[in-house]
Amino acid sequence: MTDDDRMLDLPAPEFGTGIIGVCDVCGTRQAVIVLSKERFRLCVLDFLNKSWLKTEKKPGSPTPLYRSERVEFPTAATPAQRAPAIVLSPTKPVRHPVVLITPDVFGLTTTVLDAAIRFAREGFEVLLPDVTKTDGLGPGHFFALRRGARLRGGVPVDSPKVKDLVRLYGDALAYLLTREMVDPAKAAVFGASYGGSLALAVAADSTKLAAVVLAYPEPVRPPELPRLVNAPLLCVVGGSDRSSARAVAQLRATGGPSATSFEFAEIPGGRHNFLARDLRAYDLTSAEDAWTRIVTFLKSRLMPPPPKPPAPPLKPSAPAVPATPTPTTATPKTSATTAT
Repeated sequence: MTDDDRMLDLPAPEFGTGIIGVCDVCGTRQAVIVLSKERFRLCVLDFLNKSWLKTEKKPGSPTPLYRSERVEFPTAATPAQRAPAIVLSPTKPVRHPVVLITPDVFGLTTTVLDAAIRFAREGFEVLLPDVTKTDGLGPGHFFALRRGARLRGGVPVDSPKVKDLVRLYGDALAYLLTREMVDPAKAAVFGASYGGSLALAVAADSTKLAAVVLAYPEPVRPPELPRLVNAPLLCVVGGSDRSSARAVAQLRATGGPSATSFEFAEIPGGRHNFLARDLRAYDLTSAEDAWTRIVTFLKSRLMPPPPKPPAPPLKPSAPAVPATPTPTTATPKTSATTAT
């Protein structure tokens, strides 16, 4: 038996132990370094890169801020009992707060992709359900959203088609909270336009959210739905957006539990869909202003700064000692003599 064979029998290799195994990054069987905390086995090259993915970069190259992967999560909202999604995971080996993005049936638009990349770069693990590739979803679901918002006073959350989407996103949130390297106590949901209405419906059904962000949402029906939201909420709308004015009025009127804070940010001059890079309503200044407020809100709720350590007690100052007067020595006077 060789030394390498003996290495294979180690029951619980500790950090830094060199054993023979398959590298989790390059997939090659060779001497690997065990990172027990992160549950990784890396060869020397990928240990130096710390990129957590296949790479041809030289050792010492900077680590990418996040990586993306396609996954499937279990759900009862589709005939296949599964649905596809894209996950963006920060590469920093710490537990990450999570953000679920709720697209409307148009799928992965520029708005939701822009949001996902921005959130991942800030250290959030992000999940994007790929609704355009999900079995059982189609134009009927979009018409249910649009017809309710335009003709019935709001997106009908209790209609069968909308329930399918809310159930799908609820299952996506449950899956996201079970992933490794995430902090389930720090979860948020984000949606824009009709996706914002769906995000509000998901938040009303969940008690595991620490923040909710809506960008120019449509009103919902029943109008009392926001009262069920028990997480801090930020609603960002454009100053020239008429279609979201009713949603804002609805949120202001219904509010939420006494422990919930609803915040509103109005972007001067912004129109509906001003975050969408591929639409005429896009405005760079308004969009950057809105993204700054959104990221700041999420970080304040999910990444609060650590509490400051208590100040050390002040030592009692010693009582002042009166100064001892310095004795003065009298100088004898000399009398002037006159020489004769």
